[in-house]
Amino acid sequence: MSSTRTPIPQHTVLLGVGNLLLSDEGLGVRALELLERSYEFPPGVELIDGGTCGMELLEPLTGVDLLIMLDVIHAGRAPGDLVILRGDEVPARLRHKLSPHQVGLSDVLATLVLTDEAPQQVIVIGIEPESLALGMALSPRVAARLPELVSVTLLELEQAGIHPRSRRIPTPANQQLAPQPS
Repeated sequence: MSSTRTPIPQHTVLLGVGNLLLSDEGLGVRALELLERSYEFPPGVELIDGGTCGMELLEPLTGVDLLIMLDVIHAGRAPGDLVILRGDEVPARLRHKLSPHQVGLSDVLATLVLTDEAPQQVIVIGIEPESLALGMALSPRVAARLPELVSVTLLELEQAGIHPRSRRIPTPANQQLAPQPS
């Protein structure tokens, strides 16, 4: 009895995209920041803050085995809904401009397909926005779903055989108290 196992991706990119000046539009970058602060990633996993880049991402995404893009996604769902796109859903949905910068990303992915250097697997994980108003903070509804977006991202990595390690984040329970002045 033989079983076929999917090989562990040798080059994985977590790409957070978005505009930090437009509230929920900054979701992908905020999610990437949280992942970077909270987890250590094994060799072969690269975290990229793509901001509002377009064709500048061509080189970093060339020949990637697994690309997980974190972003706000306009999919016609209720604000705060989690949206996951895989495989053929990704290019089809990117053509419909799910967020303002994705025209550039769809161009990058199309170029990589033409040069036969496209990521082998692409997953887009995002949240339907509540607000794209000028402001640095995520809306309350989207901010409340950020931990779930991070958990889903970690689950996708685990399913691919990639096991990030949690960083020990000091909490009041495990911090050493500084001596108090007398």
